[in-house]
Amino acid sequence: MALTFKAQPADLAQPPQAGSPAYGRLVQWIARRDFRDPQIDLNDRQVLVTGGTGSFGQAFVAEVIARYKPRRLIIFSRDELKQYEMAQLFPQDRYPFMRYFIGDVRSRERLEMAMRDVDYVVHAAAMKQVPIAEYNPFECVHTNILGAENIVQAALARNVKQVLALSTDKAANPVNLYGATKLASDKIFVAANHLAGADGTRFSVVRYGNVIGSRGSVVPMFQKMIADGAGDLPITDDRMTRFWITLAQGVNLVLSSMAMMKGGEIYVPKIASLRMTELAAAMAPGLPHRVIGIRPGEKLHEVMIPEDVARQTVELADRYVILPPWGHLRDAYLEGGARAVDDGFSYASDRNPDALDARGLQALLAGAFT
Repeated sequence: MALTFKAQPADLAQPPQAGSPAYGRLVQWIARRDFRDPQIDLNDRQVLVTGGTGSFGQAFVAEVIARYKPRRLIIFSRDELKQYEMAQLFPQDRYPFMRYFIGDVRSRERLEMAMRDVDYVVHAAAMKQVPIAEYNPFECVHTNILGAENIVQAALARNVKQVLALSTDKAANPVNLYGATKLASDKIFVAANHLAGADGTRFSVVRYGNVIGSRGSVVPMFQKMIADGAGDLPITDDRMTRFWITLAQGVNLVLSSMAMMKGGEIYVPKIASLRMTELAAAMAPGLPHRVIGIRPGEKLHEVMIPEDVARQTVELADRYVILPPWGHLRDAYLEGGARAVDDGFSYASDRNPDALDARGLQALLAGAFT
């Protein structure tokens, strides 16, 4: 498959001044990045989503239903109440290809049963809350690391065509247990391609930042506080920056990466970043902020591509690709239109050319959802 590289406009190579014409073009540039291409064909395919009752899973199912007619779309998760609630949104009498499968990624046997005749697996199940993971380390390791191993073993046993695992910016240079377990998970999925052989299951990873509006993110918390009439919004540190992606962008990134993947890649989208103070200002203009201090396990800024892996990274129009240590994929990507990043390159939320302020975020969201 040909990979087309389209360069970012030259005047947007460095963060432009807010309010300048270049800044307006930056917002438009980011808003056009919907990650829809290339497109995979899931018609008459069998797809399983672990952790499928979460925010991503529900958005993924809605998009797949809108675009395709799969043979089966399996929701694999351990919470029967969430499965019941999701079945009200996507009932089997209206969507006869829907399947709701109770199970835990800690059980290899249950995964093997669920993956019978499955073509594609999207692995979204994880323990994701940093403070909870710090307090319950064994549980986090069992779900995020041993669960990844179980996904690999079950997929190999059932001859699944592709597995794409969701990761996080916290997996790059991790400082908390959640990030460390996701780094280990990423390594497991990349290395799993060796176990599969030349014609076996292909494993790859997508890594992105905070999802606007997902359960557990700061956005719903701010919304509730604003609705309840809070006098201020808590900010851990007024210098803190984060990467942000919408649910729609995240779903499209997964689908297009499934179409693109050859096995062993970590896909990193080019997305917006902003200070947490700007996010609060965008949601509640004029409401003061209260600095409460960084929590254990938090970073001041996030990194999605550390400098040490720049030599393995290539750039496409809308994403970066961290290639596996073996060399044949690099030539394929470069021949397809990708380009190597510079030595010493890193992709961090405080040095992101796509940094926005509050007005830029509002404009971006307006462009993305209207």
